[in-house]
Amino acid sequence: MRIYKEFLFEAAHFLPSAPPGHPNARLHGHSFRARITVDGQPDEETGIVLHFDELEAAVAEARDALDHRMLNEIEGLSAPTLERIAMWLWDRLHNRLPGLVEIVVARDSCHEGCVYYGPPLRLAAE
Repeated sequence: MRIYKEFLFEAAHFLPSAPPGHPNARLHGHSFRARITVDGQPDEETGIVLHFDELEAAVAEARDALDHRMLNEIEGLSAPTLERIAMWLWDRLHNRLPGLVEIVVARDSCHEGCVYYGPPLRLAAE
């Protein structure tokens, strides 16, 4: 079974990799939406995979670190693409949320987004 929690944040950024003169090379802002998804089996007694209050508590710190911020100034987000924001969120949440399977980050105004399933699994022999 999968459960998820969505949250919104507003933030400014620019993309250092954008060509000179491209609008993304200049400072601009977006309304972002993030969805954090956890897999698990419902507890036989409670009927829940993870209490939504616990899920909310896990994402609150990350949301605060992003909301109304200049993303390029956040450690690990000097080039804040949707892909890097999703990986940044994963890095902060995977230890707090057993069963984390997916993070979606989208820019609602642009109708585009990124789905991240976590880093590739490494075999013990590697």
